[in-house]
Amino acid sequence: MTEVSFHFNVPDRLSYACRLLRKATRRGARVVVAGPAPVLGRLDKQLWVFEPTDFVPHVHARAGQAIAPRLAHTPVWLVEQVADAPHHEVLLNLGEAPADGFESFERVIELVSRDGDDRPSGRARWKHYTDRGYPIVRHDVAQEGG
Repeated sequence: MTEVSFHFNVPDRLSYACRLLRKATRRGARVVVAGPAPVLGRLDKQLWVFEPTDFVPHVHARAGQAIAPRLAHTPVWLVEQVADAPHHEVLLNLGEAPADGFESFERVIELVSRDGDDRPSGRARWKHYTDRGYPIVRHDVAQEGG
């Protein structure tokens, strides 16, 4: 069964996502990031500049765009649809709803910011997973000093 983790009280979703992706790639993990095109575009740009001495290798796979075979083993993929994912290890969902096909991943990570507008969709995603019997691992970023 897919493991679902919620990281809540995140100060800034994209900055936190960058740090999370950096940590994951340093540990050798492969991550698919799913979300709407504008969010993925901002994340793509932020991954290039968030840390001057680090680079998180990633591919922004835009819908309908062919990806060069040499990029197939890139550890981080930004996709609008998880059906476009090259693997099914870890899924970081930046959408407002659970990603279609999330259950094909070993692990799903959801981020919920402190922003009041983000909380209702976070609660709806939480309910979606719990209603289907997925156990949830909670990470309160505010208490973890994150």
